[in-house]
Amino acid sequence: MNPRQSTRSGTPGRAKKPVKLFVLDTNVLMHDPTSLYRFEEHDLFVPMMTLEELDANKKGMSEVARNARQASRLLDEIVSGGEEDIHRGIDLTAPSRELASGRLFLQTEAIAGVLPASLPTARADNQIIAVALHLREQHPERPVILVTKDINMRIKARALGLEAQDYFNDKVLEDTDLLYTGSFELPADFWDTHAGGLESWKKDGRTYYRITGPICPDLLVNEFLWQEGAQPLQAWVKIGAGKTAELETLIDYSHAKNAVWGITARNREQNFALNLLMNPEIDFVTLLGQAGTGKTLLTLAAGLTQTLETKRYSEIIITRVTVPVGEDIGFLPGTEEEKMTPWMGALEDNLDVLNKPGEESDRYGGDWGRAATMDLIRSRIKIKSLNFMRGRTFINKFLIIDEAQNLTPKQMKTLITRAGPGTKVVCLGNIAQIDTPYLTEGSSGLTYAVDRFKGWRHSGHITLQRGERSRLADHAAEVL
Repeated sequence: MNPRQSTRSGTPGRAKKPVKLFVLDTNVLMHDPTSLYRFEEHDLFVPMMTLEELDANKKGMSEVARNARQASRLLDEIVSGGEEDIHRGIDLTAPSRELASGRLFLQTEAIAGVLPASLPTARADNQIIAVALHLREQHPERPVILVTKDINMRIKARALGLEAQDYFNDKVLEDTDLLYTGSFELPADFWDTHAGGLESWKKDGRTYYRITGPICPDLLVNEFLWQEGAQPLQAWVKIGAGKTAELETLIDYSHAKNAVWGITARNREQNFALNLLMNPEIDFVTLLGQAGTGKTLLTLAAGLTQTLETKRYSEIIITRVTVPVGEDIGFLPGTEEEKMTPWMGALEDNLDVLNKPGEESDRYGGDWGRAATMDLIRSRIKIKSLNFMRGRTFINKFLIIDEAQNLTPKQMKTLITRAGPGTKVVCLGNIAQIDTPYLTEGSSGLTYAVDRFKGWRHSGHITLQRGERSRLADHAAEVL
């Protein structure tokens, strides 16, 4: 259950329905330092072991260390403002600016919790469970709930008869199947039900439709619409979420005449993706998809075309989350770029495809020409580490954030706000492959960005459905 979704009891209702007491594990504070203000009218209890673990994790430049320091600062702010109430609980109404109305309790005395002999008391997790068990005995009249991101700790607590929950407050969605896909299949009777007051006109080789009907309020700006059949349609919404909607037909990137750096769209979603990547009005693009759906290839092709041919951007910058996230890229020899190279195998593979031998080598003047072209391409692609992004501003750059599913919402904000005038940011990822501890599909920064940016006229999203890598890769993805 989400703590925020709990029934509000307020002051008069306290006698009727007891306010819950949530015992916070360290990883909740290190995951979201502002979690102290996220439990509305309910009370919080911070064990001494949680404070010890915060202290032990505060050193360093990792995201975890930064969050530990922020959590400590918040606790200091709260405690220094309510020292006289420390034994009976500090009211959180003023420090949280009325986001929370419960009380914060700190462990002020030694608690000799009764734990089974099989649980070693030296373990921090077990000491926090012992505190929660002690509080349950002290307050039988109210629910005592342990909140932790640690699955094993929740299992242990439940085995001891203690209620335990995950921290859900930062989850964008409970069910990632509900995540915005960026495209929508029109019903078969679409033209019949929306024929009244239909307007159509042509401009710059595109066809525009202004429609009125029941579907219009649900359409988001830059959402893709498609319909198969005798008269297939692929369009995107330019004006939506009202009584009328305006649709614009797409450029067909599946046709060889519209090839992007020699690449054509192999399926409907890839065509949608290229329309987003090649449109100068779209500043922010998110592409989701399983391995082999063409996310990196399409993005690089669009980036190279707009950097080297149309000169829209001055260079391509690629950054990728080096898991563990935010840790130093270490003692690999060389410059920042050389240190990042082992993480960039995907870039090399895709550059090989984009500069493939055969007909292309004749176009570039044989192998020598091909080698020269690769040098030119590499000179316009810069590889950067996430660690050195803070405080930077990118002007007229094509910024690609690969493996974006491993970013937290806070890191995602840090990266996207690097964009200066004329910069396009493209986030690529597969939310089924998250390697960051305590990050789930629902709380990933990529999920967060997709959900928050949908419907903005300068952003677009598409979930790529079909793998196009090879018949072996597609079959392996299905059967293994």
